[in-house]
Amino acid sequence: MHSPELISEIEYLLRKISGIIKQKGREILNDFPITLPQFIALQWLNEDGDMTIGELSNKMYLAFSTTTDLVDRMEKNGLVERVRDQKDRRVVQIHLLNKGKEIINEVLEARREYLAHILENMNQEEVDQMAISLKKLLKKMDEEV
Repeated sequence: MHSPELISEIEYLLRKISGIIKQKGREILNDFPITLPQFIALQWLNEDGDMTIGELSNKMYLAFSTTTDLVDRMEKNGLVERVRDQKDRRVVQIHLLNKGKEIINEVLEARREYLAHILENMNQEEVDQMAISLKKLLKKMDEEV
C-alpha cells in the first residue's frame, strides 16, 4: 500500500497538470474558429467515428437539447453533417467533415507543440519513463470503468 502522502501528492500533481492543460487548450482555441464544446465534440467524432446525438451527448455529459444545438452550429459551419444510417433510416449519425478534421488536427498539433516545448528540457529517459507511467495509469483507470 502506498503512503497517503504520496497518493495525495500524485492526485494534486495530476489535478494541477490537468488544469494547466485545459487552460493552455483554451488559449490555443482562441486562434481557431471553434468553441471549447465544439472542440470536445470534434475530438470524440475524430477518435470514435460517426455517432448519434444521443451517443455524443452521453460522452460529453450534456443534455440532448444542448448537444443538438451544438451540432446545429457545427453543421452550419461545415464541420459536421447529419447522415441517415444505411441500415436504419430512422437513425441519424453525426459525421465529421474534412473541414472539421482539419481544424481538430491543427488544434491538436498546436497542443502537441506546446507539450514538446515543455518537455524539451527533460532528457529522453525521463520522457520515456513518463510515457510508460502514464500509459500504465490510464490502463488501470480504464479497467475500473
